[in-house]
Amino acid sequence: MVRRRFKKVAKDKKTGVAKKYLSGAKNKSAKASEIKRTAEAYKRGEFIDIKAISKSRTKQDGSKKKTTVRSRRKKSKS
Repeated sequence: MVRRRFKKVAKDKKTGVAKKYLSGAKNKSAKASEIKRTAEAYKRGEFIDIKAISKSRTKQDGSKKKTTVRSRRKKSKS
């Protein structure tokens, strides 16, 4: 049987993590170490707190979140 071949992805030279996972991060090395730590824990079969990981990755995100301003509409009496 022929083995499946996958396209090589661009990786960060310093950390070895795929560049697409680090794009837009404030601190690339911190995000890379968190990704590696989570991957190792997953491979060992340990419990992974997904909520905490999601929170830390959102915190690492460099983009500013857009806030919406909603105005209240007054109902006119007719």
